[in-house]
Amino acid sequence: MMRTRQILLTGLLTWMLAGGAWAQSDIYVAPFGGYSFGASELDATDVGTNTRGEVSIKDSSHYGIIVGMKTRDPGDIYLLYSHQSTDMHAAGMFNPNRLAKLQLDYAHFGGSLYFPKGNLRPYVTVSVGMTQMRPSGDFSDESRFSMGIGGGVEYLMGDNFSLFADGRGYATFIDSDNSLFCDANRCIWNISADVMWQGQVNAGFKYTF
Repeated sequence: MMRTRQILLTGLLTWMLAGGAWAQSDIYVAPFGGYSFGASELDATDVGTNTRGEVSIKDSSHYGIIVGMKTRDPGDIYLLYSHQSTDMHAAGMFNPNRLAKLQLDYAHFGGSLYFPKGNLRPYVTVSVGMTQMRPSGDFSDESRFSMGIGGGVEYLMGDNFSLFADGRGYATFIDSDNSLFCDANRCIWNISADVMWQGQVNAGFKYTF
């Protein structure tokens, strides 16, 4: 959790420094909710038993918030935080099927480019940041660099209020043959993977100050 806070504070400082270049820009907040799905299965080996199998993250709902600033492109730059409470599941020779509860966070700095058509504003977006995975029990949190890309549409309801929906894909970079989720004595799995993919669909509203 401390690593996530550090990432958010670093992103906030970057955003504040960027604010000097767009002193007249509008600032907005955008809470959202949605569904996370399609997390790729990771080849894994149980370190204690040398059992081989696969580990995946269960599809479930998530929520988050975006704080951003409009630019002149038309577009915006933003900080995004997303939180998912879910389970890690196993396949292959692993038993039991549910390995642990998992808290999964994305903390990203990104930007969007809009293509306005009246009140309808389609957009594309990219972001970079960190993914943090926090399993239940006494095992360590794991933080990895990640990137996001997506597209969506915003509908202006007034000068300061709009609704939006989008889809995003996240790639979390995991070193191959890397031990994850360790306590003081041992690690649970040795993961053989380079990238973990996950998709999101989101809907929310945006209020501009």
